Amino acid sequence: MRTVELRCRLSETTGALPHFWEHTVGSGHAPLALRADWQEQLRRCHEELGFRHVRFHGLLCDDVGILVDERDQLLYSFFNADQIWDFLLSIGMKPFIELSFMPTTLASGDTTVFHYRGNVTPPKDYKQWATLIRKLVTHWVERYGVEEVRTWFFEVWNEPNLQAFWPSTQADYFKLYRYTVQAIKEVDDRLQVGGPATAKNEWIEEFLDFCATNHLAADFVSTHHYPTDALGSVGQDTVTQLAHSQRSMLREWAQDSHRRVRGRPLY
Repeated sequence: MRTVELRCRLSETTGALPHFWEHTVGSGHAPLALRADWQEQLRRCHEELGFRHVRFHGLLCDDVGILVDERDQLLYSFFNADQIWDFLLSIGMKPFIELSFMPTTLASGDTTVFHYRGNVTPPKDYKQWATLIRKLVTHWVERYGVEEVRTWFFEVWNEPNLQAFWPSTQADYFKLYRYTVQAIKEVDDRLQVGGPATAKNEWIEEFLDFCATNHLAADFVSTHHYPTDALGSVGQDTVTQLAHSQRSMLREWAQDSHRRVRGRPLY
């Protein structure tokens, strides 16, 4: 067994250690948040680990029931989403809202992802998508108060730079963002909206350029990276990929992303 020796110089100047990892914890998909066991586990995460927000996929999927088509009439129901937010607020947590995936009645195609078949195609009518977002956010402001909802995060989609999550173009994602942010800001201009929610820290500059050119708000930038992103090949197990990882890789990628977000908060 190899011995590792650690030395600590107590005379050195100390610095802050912000617990950035406590900001948000990821979950699976929205219906899990209605389960009693999930809620008990999240309660422990908050109380024992300090997590303050939770993010998950599929809030707009059919199994949550926010939007359904009944005899060619669009019906909106916020009941299940409200049950989730009611619980989060009751334990002192808040949502980091990933606005995804596409309700079947609005979808332009039938491409899906994951076992619960979340539809990942663009809307066939962007105005109807904007109406859904506007109605949803208006309802939450009326239910929870605008001051509360201003502390939430609204993130448009998930990893649209990957075909698995967005089998369309970057331009189509930017169009989705434009309709979404405009709908949310119509409800209240101080609600926090951001993107591009990409994998591997991609599209950051293009996203900010698009927002600047079109005078659209981008209150924060969100992107994802994993220690296996640049390593090995598809299909290799995580242990094999991590064996080739470089120390401090995630920190260096995060520092690079911070330099590219033009002063905005980065998540």
